[in-house]
Amino acid sequence: MTTETYRDAWGIPHLRAPSARELARAQGRVTAVDRAWQLEVERHRARGTSASFLGASALPWDVFARRARLDDTARRCFAALERRDPETADWVRAYADGVNAGLAEGAARTPEFRRVGLAPGRWEPWTPLGVWLGTHILFAGFPAKLWREEAIRHLGPDAVGLFATDGPGTAGSNGWLLSGTRTTTGLPLLAGDPHRFLEEPGVYQQIRLSCPEFDVVGLAVPGVPGTAHFAHTGPVAWSITNAMADYQDLYRERLRRTGAGVEALSPEGVWQRAVRRVEVVEVAGEPAVEVEVIETERGPVIAGGPEGLGGLEGTRVPSGRPGDVDATAIALRYPPRVTEDLGFSALLPLLRARTVADVDRALDAWAEPVNVVQAADTTGAVLHRVAGRVPVRARGNSLRVVPAWEKGHAWQGWHTPPHAAVDDGMAVMANQRGPAGPLGVEFAPPHRATRIRTLLGQRPAWSATDLPAIHTDTHLASAAPLLARLATLTALTPEAARLRDRLLSWNRHMDADSTEAAVYAALRTAVVRRLAAHPAFAALTEPPAYPEVLLPWMSLTARVGFALEHLLAAEELYGIDRSETVRGALEEIAEAPPATPWSDAHRVAPWRALPEPPYTEPGLAGDHDCVNCTTAVPGITDLAARGPAARYVWDLDDRENSRWIVPFGADGVPGNPHHRDQLPLWLGGDLAQVVTDWTRLTLEHTDTPEESHA
Repeated sequence: MTTETYRDAWGIPHLRAPSARELARAQGRVTAVDRAWQLEVERHRARGTSASFLGASALPWDVFARRARLDDTARRCFAALERRDPETADWVRAYADGVNAGLAEGAARTPEFRRVGLAPGRWEPWTPLGVWLGTHILFAGFPAKLWREEAIRHLGPDAVGLFATDGPGTAGSNGWLLSGTRTTTGLPLLAGDPHRFLEEPGVYQQIRLSCPEFDVVGLAVPGVPGTAHFAHTGPVAWSITNAMADYQDLYRERLRRTGAGVEALSPEGVWQRAVRRVEVVEVAGEPAVEVEVIETERGPVIAGGPEGLGGLEGTRVPSGRPGDVDATAIALRYPPRVTEDLGFSALLPLLRARTVADVDRALDAWAEPVNVVQAADTTGAVLHRVAGRVPVRARGNSLRVVPAWEKGHAWQGWHTPPHAAVDDGMAVMANQRGPAGPLGVEFAPPHRATRIRTLLGQRPAWSATDLPAIHTDTHLASAAPLLARLATLTALTPEAARLRDRLLSWNRHMDADSTEAAVYAALRTAVVRRLAAHPAFAALTEPPAYPEVLLPWMSLTARVGFALEHLLAAEELYGIDRSETVRGALEEIAEAPPATPWSDAHRVAPWRALPEPPYTEPGLAGDHDCVNCTTAVPGITDLAARGPAARYVWDLDDRENSRWIVPFGADGVPGNPHHRDQLPLWLGGDLAQVVTDWTRLTLEHTDTPEESHA
């Protein structure tokens, strides 16, 4: 039997093969043909070698990847996978083989390779694990602990609650499940959209994978086999949202150099030998950079070293021992480094799943990132659970950086992932405190989840064609505290009074064509900037000398912007007169209020590994706390670098009635007809219909078994 590659009208690949292994190889090959540049960028990022062709702008990430030991962890996890689960290891190896088979063709059609003079490299069996790890290492937001450390140090412990909100470096999602009692067909529906940094090409790849064992449509992470996060197998479908769990720890280390290398002080008061090596990072157009890689018993050192953190205040150790000095480094402890397990043993069982019970069992092997999963099958059964590995340890570990030399901060096993009920025929997750509540510290505000539940409650029954309207709802509940402050202002100039009245009558929807939404955003920006510039926060305006890749979490302006509703609603805020702050911002904006719609300022700002010639990206509706979560950073920019990286509706009554969309298109090659053909639908809130009828597809490529192993 041959392996066949078909395409639908959107260029989405539909693959058919005689076995799961051959199918994995076909998936790797077609991904390399479609996304060669994206795959090679991600491979190099996982190895910490991307600056070799992207230049100095990529150096901070490469240094972090080396110091966090991402590539070494991927190698270890694959070696452990070969021991524990040889079938899955062989399946992953086949995917890497397929990538290697398709890279030359993909690179030849992709201009970025020629622009930087890059030749495609070789994918190793562990490369997909490295891509997965590199994609998700910052997902749990461990740098937020560095921010809390600084906030507590300068403002006191109450700052943790005041600034608690979904931070600038995290990613979220909307997801909702309707049981058969709430649908027009009597069988469940799943819908939602993952919110991630918008990249071109996109972070999700629409794909169909068919072999005698299974036939699955879903969203793959390019570089990783299967469809881990979102898929419909026919009998069962599943989707995820970020659980916002806390499963990574930071330890403040005391290090010293010896004639033999580097030592770290243990909780038992003993100096222990640390692993140390020097690696060289090549930088295009500039001299190579040496990176000292150190790993203690806690984990890899990601900031600082025996000589210090570049001016960061240390913590005096009150032991009284002669020669005590300040702590000088920060080590990261993350589960795959400890367990040598990235959870890939869940991927094949998910593809083979026929019931929610199958999905449930498969997810017991899930490791990271920690997700809330919703699933349903054609019997009407539903599932709502947390999946992933969260260590049991002291509460202080979750809040801030903890001293490695003190006892009481070791990991003590793993939490049992919670299951949750589906109440009133629906389950709604939008990164709020839900079933994962005991496993995290900071969650998204409840606005998106509350709004989705309210909208779902407006009809007794829903169909698959009805649900996309919820994806694009623009109501902004988090505007309430700022508007409440506006309502109390008196003795305003005539211009400011008119602008205040205009905003108080606004419907609080961040619609693309709304000038009032643009005025609100301008006022919000002015308030954020004034608060961030207040002397009460002066100590936080200069971030400490942490690695550059972690600095977005340390931005005071971004922190104020995302926590604005809490800062405005709190009883007291370090003596700041917030009403006067809002008054000053209102008077400022009233002098020249925006006269154009919100979409003129709020535009798509996708990340590209190579900068493109300047051109104007389309405008957007929505905002960070809208269901249509297109995230600007108040106080810094109205551009949206984050947003729905895909949208989907899975229909358990009829898979062909399911729908999906990505922000740009199936093909990663600029200028290709399918590079950006889905963008108009995505902007308008429309979804493309899933096609599973092979007669409606176009055959593009075939491989015989002999050819596929050539």
